[in-house]
Amino acid sequence: MAQILAPSTQWQTRITKTSPNASPITSNMWSSLLWKQNKKVARASKFRVLAIKSDGSTINRLEGLLNLDVTPYTDKFIAEYIWIGGTGVDVRSKSRTISKPVSHPSELPKWNYDGSSTGQAPGDDSEVILYPQAIFRDPFRGGNNILVICDAYTPQGEPIPTNKRHRAAEIFSNPKVQAEIPWYGIEQEYTLLQTDVKWPLGWPVGGYPGPQGPYYCAAGADKSFGRDISDAHYKACLYAGINISGTNGEVMPGQWEYQVGPSVGIEAGDHIWASRYLLERITEQAGVVLTLDPKPIEGDWNGAGAHTNYSTKSMREEGGFEVIKKAILNLSLRHQDHIRAYGEGNERRLTGKHETADINTFSWGVANRGCSIRVGRDTEKEGKGYLEDRRPASNMDPYVVTALLAETTLLWEPTLEAEALAAQKIQLKV
Repeated sequence: MAQILAPSTQWQTRITKTSPNASPITSNMWSSLLWKQNKKVARASKFRVLAIKSDGSTINRLEGLLNLDVTPYTDKFIAEYIWIGGTGVDVRSKSRTISKPVSHPSELPKWNYDGSSTGQAPGDDSEVILYPQAIFRDPFRGGNNILVICDAYTPQGEPIPTNKRHRAAEIFSNPKVQAEIPWYGIEQEYTLLQTDVKWPLGWPVGGYPGPQGPYYCAAGADKSFGRDISDAHYKACLYAGINISGTNGEVMPGQWEYQVGPSVGIEAGDHIWASRYLLERITEQAGVVLTLDPKPIEGDWNGAGAHTNYSTKSMREEGGFEVIKKAILNLSLRHQDHIRAYGEGNERRLTGKHETADINTFSWGVANRGCSIRVGRDTEKEGKGYLEDRRPASNMDPYVVTALLAETTLLWEPTLEAEALAAQKIQLKV
């Protein structure tokens, strides 16, 4: 992201009814039913259900049903409850009917699921409770239907170990943190893989494309692979109410990035998880595999990160550059704590090459993409602004990363001795 602008407020949905646009299906439209395998969809092991009309043409009956607008016929709507599974990266969901309109997550009922099937509970005590936390419009079902980001608890009301949102919410509710109104802009990178061979989209099977260089923000059939997925995801996020601010093709072919933010506090994590869910569903429909692995291809190829732009009220005001430097000082002292929390497999990405800093060495610089923390030229020039933490991997948990940044820079206090030694080591005059 070039800079952090003013954030939007937390979106809470109030769905309005749309006018009917679907015509009823009558029995005399078809004379028989035909199961026909479509060549494109066959590669994804999917079938289209087609019906033959009286004039010999065909119509996709499933598509018609999927696109049905039910709002003229019922006040009920579908809520898709979404949660994070046992790996900490996988998203799970299931649907339920809601009988009356809602304007806030607290109006939705709690629900449960089998935690033993997601690696989050033992088989003899498998019930896990879902607490609705954020609502988004559903771009797949349309109408009044919604997506619901949830976190998970035991029946006794304790957050389960994989519930990272609960701890993040505690940090963001701290009065010191709230007073600083922390803003986040997260650059989520991802890689698209071919279904059967798990090799990047657009790459020859078992082979390699030309070296990096022509692919970043490129156009052309020989340079850009997966633009339709990126564009579909962009529009789906805008429809859902996710605060997406842009997208682009990345340095490695078959790799893309989108940016979410500026977002305040816990909203950043909610919006990233909702956007990841949409991306999983869109790639599912396209018959393409999504991976958030930080280094999906070894060798002279860029990895995938989730650079996190961060600022506080004090950083954005006059004299903010000094506040930024103090924050960088704190981040240097907790470097290993952050690295441990910034995603699995990150050591394969943070090598000091391909626009990364070495995982074991903390560094910072102005306009330097080979540092742990980058400060923009505009921030240096204006004396206020934001910093970019370039260490998080693409598979990081946004609740963990955003909360840890706030904790380290706003709540954690180092000793004066440690602060002085660190300032000298990284050449910071604070």
